[in-house]
Amino acid sequence: MHRFNSGGVDIAYDMAGEGPPVLLIHGFASNGRVNWVDTGWVKTLVDAGHQVFTIDNRGHGESGKLYDPALYSATEMAEDARRLLDHLAITKADVMGYSMGARITAFLTIRHPDRVRRAVFAGLASRMITGVGGSMEIAEGLEARRSADVTDPGALAFRLFAEQTKSDLLALAACIRSSRVKITAEELAAIRVPVLVVAGEKDGIAGDVQTLVNVIPGAQGVVIPRRNHMNAVGDRVYKEAVVSFLRDDQGQVVGL
Repeated sequence: MHRFNSGGVDIAYDMAGEGPPVLLIHGFASNGRVNWVDTGWVKTLVDAGHQVFTIDNRGHGESGKLYDPALYSATEMAEDARRLLDHLAITKADVMGYSMGARITAFLTIRHPDRVRRAVFAGLASRMITGVGGSMEIAEGLEARRSADVTDPGALAFRLFAEQTKSDLLALAACIRSSRVKITAEELAAIRVPVLVVAGEKDGIAGDVQTLVNVIPGAQGVVIPRRNHMNAVGDRVYKEAVVSFLRDDQGQVVGL
């Protein structure tokens, strides 16, 4: 992977294809490869004529590992994404984030609207406003000596996923312990770029798609049938909706 210095933090990224740029921002405990390459997303977007950039968020994948929760604010992680665009000399890009990555994408869109052409918020819908609970349980599960010691089901799911992705458990614990500044409905209502909101029908972590769509002017929403937070990522319906959204000059999903 390639690397650059983002405000003193070593950030890893990768690229593929040629065409209009798309930046992909992964979710908590994942990384660019697991979230976007292994699920077929990079190939899908390259085949659709895009140049695709994947970033490993701080504390994740091959990026620098930090152990102070104060260094993991979503706003600062959005600045990592903005600095990557600067590093690549990309004036404006389409940006898609999944789960935590959707939150980062939202902050990037709100704070740097001139850098985002279109935004896809996936795996996080109404909970972007209300917040997602269970952070402390997840942190404690990551800090446990063994996964067998984790009793909370939600925390155990993240612990096992983090082990599967060979993540630094203590860095992830610091990340999930960071102060979660909520995004207000007023901030989201100020977004003027085309937005697509996507989440699985059975995704209790993401919350309700239509609630978030109603807040953002002109936003569109797609609910992926029968999918939850973990298995929606590589879904065909999700991919087809995003490819259509990015293809259309007005940021519309054909047939929605």
